[in-house]
Amino acid sequence: MIRQLFSSAVALAWLAAPSLGAQPTSFTWPTATPSAVGLNSAVLDSLDAEITAGKYGNIDRMLVIRRGRIAMDKRYPRDYDKIYGDSSRAASSLNNSHDPTGPFNYFNPWWHPTYRRGTLHTLQSVSKTVASVVIGVAVTRGEFPALDTPILTYWDTTTVANLDDRKRRITIRHLLTMSGGFDWNESIPYSDPRNTAGALEASPDWVKFTIDRPMMREPGTQFNYSSGESALLAHIFFRATGVDIEEYAARHLFAPLGIANWHWKRTTSGAIDTEGGLYLEAADLARIWQLWLQGGRWNGKTIVSERWVRESVTPHIATSTRAGAPKYGYKWWLYSNPVKPDAFIWAGSGFGGQFPMAFPEQEMVVVFNAWNISGGPSLPLRAVQERLIRAAK
Repeated sequence: MIRQLFSSAVALAWLAAPSLGAQPTSFTWPTATPSAVGLNSAVLDSLDAEITAGKYGNIDRMLVIRRGRIAMDKRYPRDYDKIYGDSSRAASSLNNSHDPTGPFNYFNPWWHPTYRRGTLHTLQSVSKTVASVVIGVAVTRGEFPALDTPILTYWDTTTVANLDDRKRRITIRHLLTMSGGFDWNESIPYSDPRNTAGALEASPDWVKFTIDRPMMREPGTQFNYSSGESALLAHIFFRATGVDIEEYAARHLFAPLGIANWHWKRTTSGAIDTEGGLYLEAADLARIWQLWLQGGRWNGKTIVSERWVRESVTPHIATSTRAGAPKYGYKWWLYSNPVKPDAFIWAGSGFGGQFPMAFPEQEMVVVFNAWNISGGPSLPLRAVQERLIRAAK
């Protein structure tokens, strides 16, 4: 989650339609009744009724795909001008008072939860997972370095502050597993001045702000959620490949999957916001999760290697010592399957309630979009996961 003033030049760049660089493959999801794909329609209908009644706050979309066919696709129109209109004009932790009409006013319906009030929904930190997917595509194509490459390979170290041996040992793999070891605290509310993301947002260059942070611990020893570490990936990707990560995604991920429309924010310095800036339509986001269910293959072609798919959703680090806490892969949240505890649900997680999930045991992809950003009710994720699994026959 990033909220920062954009320069006029960057803002103008946003208004341009994305250049695909490759024509997207034609694809339309086939549809089926829930029973035709072995789903208990009563479970889906009960979830739909609860969402419609407002039990879980501002849910915008519920999309359920099983065995490659859409079994349920429900949209829930919300009047965000009415819901957040007053908040959009009052300075707060989620409202950029310096640029109230801009993209980091999270209450402004022109920007959130959909781009220009259209169909592209903000993904927030699900962008981290998609950035990892793009890296996997580049690894598969032999165009990205080994994950154990030290990240300082891509910096002039004479310009890096707080340089020590621990920082020299940070690798790309550490960034992918949120274990870089930087002094970073993003575990408290964003309104708290101690939250490091606030200082990141106030900086003119997110990459420099992050790489200059002092170290807290040895890399690879502990999970520590950091949007800054994810922001570094845009810099590394360009330095390593010579291609902007958005352009690479357009050519080698979005086009093969038939994704023709997206919006991807850029930072004030012009870098792609790989920590939270991507907007996609839910059915397009589901294609990426379906790609993972299919072992990286789409229309008979390998987009990303099966080996990368397996490695990215292998638990590499614990997110917490709390019982039942998810594990973490390469920017993938891995929840234990409540019915089969030795299996995992492969998920993304984004501010406001963005939850794309793949259930490999059930051959199912589910996407929830929401915009619950002011407290109040929200989706009880674990309970919903269990209901969905038990609905699959």
